Amino acid sequence: MTLKSPLDRVRDALRGQRAREKDIRNLVSNLPYEGLGKTKQPNRYFPGNAIKTTKYTLLLFIPMNLFEQFHRLANIYFVCLAILNFVPVVNAFQPEVALIPICVILSLAALKAAWEDFRRYRSDRKLNNTPCFIYSRKDKRFTKSRWKDVRVGDFVKVVCNEIVPADLLLLHSSDPSGVCHIETSNLDGETNLKQRRAMSGICISDPEFKPESFNTVVVCEKPNNNLNHFKCYVEKPDKDKVGTGIESLLLRGCKMRNTHHAVGFVVYAGHETKSMLNNNAPRYKRSKLERKLNTDVIFCVILLLSMCLVGALGHFLWLQALPSGPPYLVPDSNGHLDSPSLSGFYMFFTMIILLQILIPISLYVSIELVKIGQIYFITNDIDLHDDETDRRVQCKTLNITEDLGQIEYVFSDKTGTLTENKMVFRRCSIMGTEYPHKENAIRLAVLGEPESGEDVIFNQRPQPPLTGWSLDTEDITPDCTQHHHDNRHRSKVKGNAQSDVAFSSPLETEVIPDRKLLQQISRAGNCSGSQEIDPYLDFFLGLAICNTVAVSMATAQRQRRKPKRSRSILEDLVVEEDHFNPPVKKEDFEDTTGLQMCSLHAPSDTNSDNLSYEAESPDEAALVYAAKAYGFTLLNRTPDSVTLRLPSGEDLVFEVLDTLTFDSNRKRMSVLVRHPITREYVLYTKGADYAIMELLEHLSGKQKNIAAGTQHHLDCYAKDGLRTLCFTKKVVSYKEYESWSVNRQRALAAIDHREELVMDTAVQLETGLSLLGATGIEDRLQESVPDTIVALREAGIQVWVLTGDKPETAVNIGYACRLLEEEDLVINMSCKNKLVCTSILDCTLEEVRRYSEDPRNVDTTQGISLVIDGCTLTMALSSDLQDRFVDLAKRCRSVLCCRVTPLQKSRVVKMVREKLKVMTLAVGDGANDVSMIQAADIGIGLSGQEGMQAVMASDFAISRFKHLNKLILVHGHWCYTRLANMIIYFFYKNVAYVNLLFWYQFFCGFSGTTMIDYWLMIFFNLFFTSVPPIMFGIMDRDVSAEMLLGVPELYRMGQGAGEYTFSTFWVSMLDAFYQSLVCFFIPYLAYQDSDIDVFTFGTPLNTISLFTIILHLSIEIKAWTVVHWVIMLGSVALYFIVTLVYSAICVSCNPPSNPYWILQSQMADPMFYLLCIITTVVALMPRYMFHVLKNSIAPSPLVQARHLDRLDPSTRDEWMKEWKSFRSTSQVKRSRLSPPTSPTMETLADI
Repeated sequence: MTLKSPLDRVRDALRGQRAREKDIRNLVSNLPYEGLGKTKQPNRYFPGNAIKTTKYTLLLFIPMNLFEQFHRLANIYFVCLAILNFVPVVNAFQPEVALIPICVILSLAALKAAWEDFRRYRSDRKLNNTPCFIYSRKDKRFTKSRWKDVRVGDFVKVVCNEIVPADLLLLHSSDPSGVCHIETSNLDGETNLKQRRAMSGICISDPEFKPESFNTVVVCEKPNNNLNHFKCYVEKPDKDKVGTGIESLLLRGCKMRNTHHAVGFVVYAGHETKSMLNNNAPRYKRSKLERKLNTDVIFCVILLLSMCLVGALGHFLWLQALPSGPPYLVPDSNGHLDSPSLSGFYMFFTMIILLQILIPISLYVSIELVKIGQIYFITNDIDLHDDETDRRVQCKTLNITEDLGQIEYVFSDKTGTLTENKMVFRRCSIMGTEYPHKENAIRLAVLGEPESGEDVIFNQRPQPPLTGWSLDTEDITPDCTQHHHDNRHRSKVKGNAQSDVAFSSPLETEVIPDRKLLQQISRAGNCSGSQEIDPYLDFFLGLAICNTVAVSMATAQRQRRKPKRSRSILEDLVVEEDHFNPPVKKEDFEDTTGLQMCSLHAPSDTNSDNLSYEAESPDEAALVYAAKAYGFTLLNRTPDSVTLRLPSGEDLVFEVLDTLTFDSNRKRMSVLVRHPITREYVLYTKGADYAIMELLEHLSGKQKNIAAGTQHHLDCYAKDGLRTLCFTKKVVSYKEYESWSVNRQRALAAIDHREELVMDTAVQLETGLSLLGATGIEDRLQESVPDTIVALREAGIQVWVLTGDKPETAVNIGYACRLLEEEDLVINMSCKNKLVCTSILDCTLEEVRRYSEDPRNVDTTQGISLVIDGCTLTMALSSDLQDRFVDLAKRCRSVLCCRVTPLQKSRVVKMVREKLKVMTLAVGDGANDVSMIQAADIGIGLSGQEGMQAVMASDFAISRFKHLNKLILVHGHWCYTRLANMIIYFFYKNVAYVNLLFWYQFFCGFSGTTMIDYWLMIFFNLFFTSVPPIMFGIMDRDVSAEMLLGVPELYRMGQGAGEYTFSTFWVSMLDAFYQSLVCFFIPYLAYQDSDIDVFTFGTPLNTISLFTIILHLSIEIKAWTVVHWVIMLGSVALYFIVTLVYSAICVSCNPPSNPYWILQSQMADPMFYLLCIITTVVALMPRYMFHVLKNSIAPSPLVQARHLDRLDPSTRDEWMKEWKSFRSTSQVKRSRLSPPTSPTMETLADI
């Protein structure tokens, strides 16, 4: 092996960099080059598959870790002081002793980083050594290897239930149709199967697939982190190009499901795979409290410099006042002493070293430990655990827990966040005739029967009087009446929410057919030859065909453990039998493990009851199950065909010519098939009504009436809170199809602008459509959503809902979830013209201002809500109207934005956060919510049924919207109050202690000497008083969780400035100065004119200071537990044990003075105990009296709540119920807590 010269190495590295940075990559098979050297490999410039996520190496750990830690200015400050202490003319301590605190802090941080990096190393090693199968030309077979050996250009075989080791271009599948199924839960959390298909025309799909026959060039795009897009084409030897996309890419980290094996060509490996490019580290955010803390640290620096300046000036004046040089000053080698001015200058730096703990070195480490403890309690809260999904809250950003206690605005998505994202088929309209499915509505009403009277609020929403037909009557033409929303009730049947396959709970899969529609289908089926042209049959064919649902047998499903449930009410419902629709049988999912078979294809004699559907979205699953309820059963789906069973029992196989997938621009999807009987090319399309209606063919009389009737039904569905879809059909001529197909293949093979070209071909075909009908699907509210929104609003938090739904649907949901109230004045803003928008904004804002300026409305919650659509919102967000829109929105109790895009969501959040300077929180569950989540101060992802994109981009992850209630109102309040009080206490503790040294300087000539032993001073902050404040920040609880949830107004105490204010900080500083004066001068006066030495004087001061600081904390603690007692008493005991031992063994630690046997002698003197008692009482008396008077004369809401907490639970609940009843019948005050009769000390005594 020849060694390369340095120049060759540099040249090779530059070539590799250029190859990796190219927008287009040409990849070839590695097989012809197997066994050759690395320099002969065609894909050598691309990285291997081994990954490394560690930050450090063994040799570079210490310098790299120190470099990271010195990014924190506080560490640099203390290291500089430690180095400064080595300068003889300014040192205040023994140089080695001064290094101990900073070394301890840096060592603890380094050990933490080393442990985390070691865990990453073990994870990397395990992953890199995972076995896989790579094809070897030498062995003529797939040989067992390891993930780290996979290279770009290799052929990898993946078998059922194994994880894909790299990004593979699918070339072959064991399935005869060339498809395989993957589960992407490791990437995006979605448990439903996704279908991938082998590239057509590249390899023959037979069991004897041979990679040697692959002699084509794979041209693909540069790696990126987009999991949903991939551009690639394969160029054959004859220069023919075959294009493909994400539908043929197996992503690293996905799991092969329901397919025996598949073979793929490696296009990206290692850190270039899409999963690794999405593997972002937790984001660092600075909390609002941390920003305030940095300001107060600056104040402490100014205070320190001021005290040091006083010390330097005092030393100068002291030396000036002496008639001759003091004997303790040692002259230099020439016998000269420094001048007083130079000595004063040196003393300035000595005082900085002496008083350095005024800047709390351990505060930052303590804050990190406190936040870890807070996160532990949040993640282990049983109330935030979802039993159905077995998920608990996740804290992904570790340093902003306290921001949860200062939220002022919450921005929420609707679908999947407020609702369950479980789509239930409710109604449909076919050829202008509406079918209400009353029997199915009764079944859902039974499932959604409320458990308590509070749930009845779902039905108590205003409905504007409407005229027209009724959705609830069998007659199609009577007037439209109010429809009570029993469909908002959540299902109480346990076990329905979780099933073995995504979107397949009985709530979603069981549909009771409408009798009139059954009769209509029966007549259409009995008519000879009518099944291929009857619009009713075409409607249900569209439901079953126009989707991407995969079919599996019940025995092939992925099984998950779940508790067996008892027989439900649902199982007792009797469904009338019909020869077109046999009774729907419940599939009995027993508790099994593993896979019993790896195939998704049902045999021709399949029993439809054994089928299960794997859908990518809940809407598609609901429609397929609705079609199945009417006898149109989807039996099988391959990339080239769809097999259906008609109500008559006949099976039809439709050839799939192309699938025009859904995208957010077109708002529709289409499937082009060849009818097995008529041999016509038929395009079935479904989509949003506004995207479909404009594509209908020229409407004549009857078609015009059908379209008008269907649109009327769609409007009523939307007002009823249902999600709507339109279904159409188009017969495509052979000539039109041939011409379109050429353009389609050319677009699919393109690399540049592929998405635009593909969309253009879809738009080209989706014209001149014939309307078949429409569907109404219900997305139910999650449990306790109305209660959560009401609680957040009572807590002083404004709730905005940003959704892409139609205004009618969004308003209906708004009333159901109590975002909008019955007594609200709802402002609807919808306009197409900016001048009109400006006029509406100005008039509305003037009216709202007039309302707020009315003396009768002062200090009350205005019942004003704003509803605005996406088009109007775009104009309102323009620079000239933005300020007026913000002014209007902040005066509204709630805002509902409809038809908004993901970009608009993030713009709204940024606008409110920046214009109003408020703390914002955004919560969503889908990929379209990611930008909104990242724009807010705190982003919360809801791990629902739309995957984990929102969770991966969030700071916190929850399973249900109702968990926001306790997360914000309880844990947010606790985290903020605990941390704020701990930081204030930390500043107080350090100032109170360091001032003892400062006061002593007035009696020692400002010489920088101390009356306390150096080691005991270090132990004081590192051990004796370090644990109690950490425990205080983790475990203190000012108010119980029950009280915080029962009286949400208590949360307002933390909003805005909160408890950590400029005044509270400086009051604590003044208290620290007072206590230090007392702790110093009472012992000083007691020992005045005595002959005690310096340490005999300093030891009582140290002991008194410990008692004062510990008892000061005991005054601040709101809830005592055994842990509090153990730590507080343990700190005192540790002090005496360490000091006694140190005094006994330290004979000559600090010559000429030493602390030998000092504390032992002091403890034998009654004066020591008298001083400790009197001094501590005098020092703490002002603070104690202040708390007593404040809590007695003008108790805060939190103090009142603590009084209620001390009552027995029944009495406390009565008070809370009285408060709730008063709150519901009167205007809620914004600025203060005002129960009907404040629970003062007197009223509590009467109870």
